[in-house]
Amino acid sequence: MIPFIRQQGFKGSLPHFRRLNENNIDLITFQFNKWGGSFVVELATCPTQGATMSWREQIPPNKVTAHDIDQRFRLGAKSEDEDGIWFDFENSITEEDFEKVALNVVNLLNTSDRLWISKLFN
Repeated sequence: MIPFIRQQGFKGSLPHFRRLNENNIDLITFQFNKWGGSFVVELATCPTQGATMSWREQIPPNKVTAHDIDQRFRLGAKSEDEDGIWFDFENSITEEDFEKVALNVVNLLNTSDRLWISKLFN
């Protein structure tokens, strides 16, 4: 997934990635299950200058993550209120097993459309 995300113009390192657009920053965060074996992909956007927290702390554009944004969308959900898809790799053993999980994520990411994440919130 990481090479694909980077090809789409995202920067950062696992679990947080960001892509600067003309009018916003696209944010992708991989949230791993604390008991292991699965993860969910959270999507958000923020202004190009970063995010301002409720206590007025400014998070700069090169540090902001989806977790800094209140309004997030989970990959595979139909609305912000849904849980989204937890991608399970618990029983993955071979490289092919892990690649199948990654391909499931990549097939749902429409990041070639630079407005795609923003459109999720309209």
